[in-house]
Amino acid sequence: MTARSPTSSTPRLSTIYLFGAVFILLATTQVCSESYYGKLIGKLSEFHHGVSGEVYAVDGRTLFIKDFTYDGEAPTAYFYVGTSKSPNGNGIRLRDERGATETLRRYRKKDITLTLPEGKTLSNIKWFCVWCDEFAVNFGDVRIPRGFDYPKPQKLGTLSGVHGVSSEPIVVVDAQTLLIPSFSYDGEAPDAKFWVGAGPTPSPQGIRVPDENGRTAPLRQYVRKTIVLTLPGDLTVHKIGHFGVWCEAFTVDFGHVQIPAALNVPPSLKMLGVSPQSKLNCEVLEDRLAFEVRWAVAGDSIVAQLVGKLDDGQYMAFGLSADPERSRMVGGDVVVAWVDKQTLQGYAIDYFLDAKSQCSGGRGSCPDTRIQENTNSIRLLNAALVDGFSIVTYQRPLKTNDELDRQILTNGSQAIIWAIGPLNERQEVSFHSDYLKTDRLIDFGRPPVWNCPVPDQEQTQLFADSEETTVGSQALVATTKRAQRVPATPAPAPKTDAWDIPPIQCNEPDDGVLYAQMGPTGGKHGYPAITGHVGWGISWYINGLLIPEINVVRGRKYSFVVEGGEDPDTPARYHPFYITDDPIGGYQHKTPEEKAKVKIFAGAQRQRGVYRPTGTGRLCNWVPDQNQPLADEFSSFGAYQRTLTLECDPGDPGIVEWTPDKNTPDTVYYQCYTHRYLGWKINVHDSCEEGEPASDASENHEVYASPQEQREDLEGSSSVRVASKAKRREAVPGGEQRRYPDGQAQEDRSEATDQDRTEGVQLGRDQSVHDADETC
Repeated sequence: MTARSPTSSTPRLSTIYLFGAVFILLATTQVCSESYYGKLIGKLSEFHHGVSGEVYAVDGRTLFIKDFTYDGEAPTAYFYVGTSKSPNGNGIRLRDERGATETLRRYRKKDITLTLPEGKTLSNIKWFCVWCDEFAVNFGDVRIPRGFDYPKPQKLGTLSGVHGVSSEPIVVVDAQTLLIPSFSYDGEAPDAKFWVGAGPTPSPQGIRVPDENGRTAPLRQYVRKTIVLTLPGDLTVHKIGHFGVWCEAFTVDFGHVQIPAALNVPPSLKMLGVSPQSKLNCEVLEDRLAFEVRWAVAGDSIVAQLVGKLDDGQYMAFGLSADPERSRMVGGDVVVAWVDKQTLQGYAIDYFLDAKSQCSGGRGSCPDTRIQENTNSIRLLNAALVDGFSIVTYQRPLKTNDELDRQILTNGSQAIIWAIGPLNERQEVSFHSDYLKTDRLIDFGRPPVWNCPVPDQEQTQLFADSEETTVGSQALVATTKRAQRVPATPAPAPKTDAWDIPPIQCNEPDDGVLYAQMGPTGGKHGYPAITGHVGWGISWYINGLLIPEINVVRGRKYSFVVEGGEDPDTPARYHPFYITDDPIGGYQHKTPEEKAKVKIFAGAQRQRGVYRPTGTGRLCNWVPDQNQPLADEFSSFGAYQRTLTLECDPGDPGIVEWTPDKNTPDTVYYQCYTHRYLGWKINVHDSCEEGEPASDASENHEVYASPQEQREDLEGSSSVRVASKAKRREAVPGGEQRRYPDGQAQEDRSEATDQDRTEGVQLGRDQSVHDADETC
């Protein structure tokens, strides 16, 4: 290939659609009754958003999650793995079970299979988790033990017996797959079969194993042939004690090997409920030109597809370097492909790169047939021009057909070369304008990995079923586009169809005690519709209400009983309460410049010039009933509220005391110190309106705290973290007594209606919240 001055090219846009081929092999989807998923790593810690499930190691690079559950309500949740001590945002994001990189959707007890990124195995990662990028929160994780022995293929002995039966060591690839290298058998016995059974030696009570073509007819002759066998039905290596060649008609053992019990091998895809597939590999060759190569090995050939943004009269070339370890043009074997933009005719031509010059007299960069007759090894399968992208699909043998070809390896990596440039007047390559400037290797025989922009729409058929494409398969196409990361600040949410949340008035409750707990955002009718901001799935509940506006009066003391979490080592369950003039919150993670622009009025103390959160206490969380509809389906908060149950960790609440004064702005916010967008407004008044009705339905909460030295004022207001137990009366089902950690039982004095109660203990719920018809 030869070069010219660089030409202008169009970068890939997120709205441009590309076509990718997927080759699906025929396979059954029978799920085995044997519940073997690999080696158990552990259960996901259930930190937030209902994340749960059991995580198994399928092999060194594959995880299987049994009964994975996640409510899908966080804005930017993804699967992550990492090598740090604990989960964080510096890990590596995994594609989901569909190969996509979009934020995770809702899962309910779903079995999924995930693949680690290339170069990573369970021996060099320390954790797997569900992580929210937007708010840097771990929703649930499992740790990988040091020295974890993940399932891997296991070698057995060799076959050796009569009728020339022999092999190299047999490999148990997975619980249902056997690899027999260099198998030989003279084919002269009348009824020889592959055979397995219980016990250490073959017997008539054994089971036939279909040959590599799925047949159970008497075996033919084999001469040092490597074959792959699949155990029938739901049979696994854990149920058998031997494998061999057995003459069924004459009950003769031609040779066998024993299979140890409890082999630590991967489960088969069929056991995981996955239909075995061979999806196309994909690698980006040049991102600026959207130049990609996609491929699938099909028997003794390879089907490949080149996709590129080409100018008129340009070609794209891809192939093998003469040096398997370094990318070198001279001596290379490439396919040169393009689509004529006038006729839409596609071309895929076998080239040998004799020198860095145009083809002349059989020397230079020439089509193979210009050098030697009948040497074109490339077969064009399909070509298309879509949105300016040239897409050419072709097939070639893995092995060399002539001395001008290089062999494609399937057992290791080899150096590749590529170039894009103009065609000359003979429709042959001229000097390339863009080319590979470094060494690059590709393992063409690797398990399928899609390292290109991922599909974002359902796949539709492009090519007709073709014998040239793959044996017994069909080609599909998928639209793809460059994955986009969600910006750091969430986009505004539409403030429509918001639930009517009754505000807390400045003269209620009469004791000035308010309870701050965590709960769900309430779907599209809740937090985002009320505030106009996108939340990450949880928000503050004040006296049982979802982010109500709180009205306070200057000069009156208010006590917030805080139950938002107290363990900073578990960020997803740690939500210190504070009051600020900042409508966003998350003071802890702001830059120094951002911190300088906001004020804190309560919930934190300044120590040596640095604020420390004080509004911490045990975590109480309003949890939705999983058997009820999603929040979006409720027309009122009251109706949704009755599906919530309050669940509290052991421990004690914290207390934040605050007295707004003349220097307090008219509007401030209650927020979470460690996370953004969890709270809402506090309206500060000089006095309550005359004649405003008091809320006689409020609960009578009482707080008892041991004396404590006065702490430093924050912006003129006190901030007290009371270490002693806070005791109060609360409504419980049936008006029963509830015993607190200190052993003191307090009688419920309120008379909550049956309709207003939720199952379980309802801590800090204000009885001004009536049923759906009365309040919402």
